[in-house]
Amino acid sequence: MSAMEYRSAFLLQVFGMALNNVVFLFFWWVLFTRLPAIRGWTMPMVATIFGLVALAFGLANALFGNCMRLASIVVTGDLDYYLALPADPLLHVIVSRTSVSAWGDAISGLVIFIFLVPGSLRLLPLFLCYAAIGTLIFVGYAVVVGSLAFFLDQSQDVGMYLYNALISFSLYPIDVFPRVVRLLLYTLVPAAVIGTLPARLLFEFRWEWLIALIGFAGIILLVTRVLFTAGLKRYESGNRVTVRG
Repeated sequence: MSAMEYRSAFLLQVFGMALNNVVFLFFWWVLFTRLPAIRGWTMPMVATIFGLVALAFGLANALFGNCMRLASIVVTGDLDYYLALPADPLLHVIVSRTSVSAWGDAISGLVIFIFLVPGSLRLLPLFLCYAAIGTLIFVGYAVVVGSLAFFLDQSQDVGMYLYNALISFSLYPIDVFPRVVRLLLYTLVPAAVIGTLPARLLFEFRWEWLIALIGFAGIILLVTRVLFTAGLKRYESGNRVTVRG
């Protein structure tokens, strides 16, 4: 509601981010005019990856806008405000902000999938389901790397590098990377779980892959809760007085 007070600026940011995503995808289209497929991946399949990641990233930052700022909130002592309230501090802190441009990511991801992927309307329910799982993984991973601020000094930069790596690598089919990198993209930086794996599930459904995807989301959310709770025990108040309307 606060962002919509300046409706022109809101719409401009949404449009700008959507345009940025379209331009990025344009370079993939140029590449596929030269090559019919890359390691078995075609243009519609890459568009599916991009749509999934854009929608999941957009929803994560639009609905849980503080998830990427958790380390800064801890370091500056702004967490005091949330600890003084009866609501669950983790949930409260991450939902108390929205990213305006993230709505552009979410909208462009959905539009790209619908218009560039054959049979998209038939696959749309599954697409939305996988994007929702990806949203939870995005948020969980952001909180995990942000919670490092409880334990490590100057962890903001490390957390931001890891989160940016998650975004960047998730936009590419995992098969274009060497095996060692693929292992990292399923574990330390789980980019493949957000982009490649759910995209494969759309075109080649397997129950074991779906169970693995849901299981991974559940594990990272559990790790998120445990790590944040453990971090609270180490948190030292900044004694900041904050007034919010």
